[in-house]
Amino acid sequence: MAHLKSYAYEGRGQTSLDEYWYTQAIRVGDRIECAGQGGWEPKSGKIHAELNAQIDQAFANVDLTIKTAGGKGWSQVYRVNSYHVPMNDEAMAAMVRNFKKWMPNHRPIWTCIGVPRLGDPEMKVEIEVVAHDEEGAKAAKERI
Repeated sequence: MAHLKSYAYEGRGQTSLDEYWYTQAIRVGDRIECAGQGGWEPKSGKIHAELNAQIDQAFANVDLTIKTAGGKGWSQVYRVNSYHVPMNDEAMAAMVRNFKKWMPNHRPIWTCIGVPRLGDPEMKVEIEVVAHDEEGAKAAKERI
């Protein structure tokens, strides 16, 4: 898959690349596909204990991931998959609050799933997205 460009932000993103053999984002033409982002501090990797803080941080980490891949952030997101431990009203309310904050001008397609466990036992949320970045794809082609 050498024709696909992959991206990992400094800190937790680079650590995941090295330790777990996966990347934070891959550009596929005019799309940026992002691996699930949790509620960790991007530099230290420390995971917030509280559910709302984790969800808020996961949204910020998605934004960082898209921007690391050359995109503009949440304004380009059209698909969201979220995974929750637990899947409850508090998690739903935090997700909707963040949708309104990060995407005030559009509504993505969204699938949310309750799961028994995520990659780290402290994680309560993981958010993966797909963003459409037509301008960034053109700019990337011009640099080749």
